[in-house]
Amino acid sequence: MQTLEVKPADGGPAKWAVSVTGLTREYVTRNFFGGASKKTWALSGVDFQVAPGELFGLIGPNGAGKTTTIKILTTLLTPTGGEAKVFGLDVKKDLYEIRRRIGIVFGGERGLYNRVSAVDNLRYFSDLYGVDPSVARKRIPELLEVVGLADRAGEKVEKYSRGMKQRLHIAKALVHDPELIFLDEPTIGLDPAGARDIRNMVTELKRQGKTILLTTHYMFEAEELCQRIAVISKGKIVALDTPSELKNLVRDVSVIELRTYGATNEYVEALKTLPEVGRVTADLDSEVQDIRIQTPLGADLLSKVVAALPPGAKMIDRTIKEPTLEDAYLRLVEE
Repeated sequence: MQTLEVKPADGGPAKWAVSVTGLTREYVTRNFFGGASKKTWALSGVDFQVAPGELFGLIGPNGAGKTTTIKILTTLLTPTGGEAKVFGLDVKKDLYEIRRRIGIVFGGERGLYNRVSAVDNLRYFSDLYGVDPSVARKRIPELLEVVGLADRAGEKVEKYSRGMKQRLHIAKALVHDPELIFLDEPTIGLDPAGARDIRNMVTELKRQGKTILLTTHYMFEAEELCQRIAVISKGKIVALDTPSELKNLVRDVSVIELRTYGATNEYVEALKTLPEVGRVTADLDSEVQDIRIQTPLGADLLSKVVAALPPGAKMIDRTIKEPTLEDAYLRLVEE
């Protein structure tokens, strides 16, 4: 695994877009009388850095600490301990300067004014960020063109689909031309075409030299977009590397993908008891069932897999593949 430190080519001191060291955050649940009844550590010593111009991914299960980390870095939440800096600025001391230099896109539909148009939304946020009106008049039409909303710019946002609102969120985050963009699950809930449009926009922003910190639950999305990925679990970074190097963590296994007719839960449980079988996942809710088996045996396990089929079940298709980033991710968060 590569180290967390990236030094510039000239050998000088590293200048990070984001630098996080020993970051902690404690949440306190209070009882009816106002006293502390429960303490929970959402972050337990998080460390990572993001280089200028890098597209960096932060992935992990629900409750792992992704959104807490993003909220701290965007000055929406104060850390309990440790240090977090954005372009060398302290998130606890330099709130307004940091906010001037960052853009934020959260998944979902909040943060827009639905009863006015996209143009009016962007004008409002331009004023909020102190963008010169002459600059805003030129930039807003350009942004609406970039996010594919130019032909609907004058419509009220309440008439927009979820995907259109998400594209407007991206335009809103760019209206003040930030150096660093935080994308917190930007494609969640979108249909495949809408999600693809968002990924294409993210790729274009990276090409323009923007620094991007992305959180996502979609492993193929992280692999497609990110130069490096940090895996967070239970408030700690458990791995940080390129997608290809993370996949090397499971290079000792192959993945058998089965498509069956008539497979049952009992069959899946029987597969888990076979020697040299690791993780088994299955989708049994449709007429045709899809099953994935991790094993170091590869093709040598196929005969046992077929022999374990229940009476009346049929094997429609079977393939052996290299492990994916999702396989590596699951191993990391389960361990």
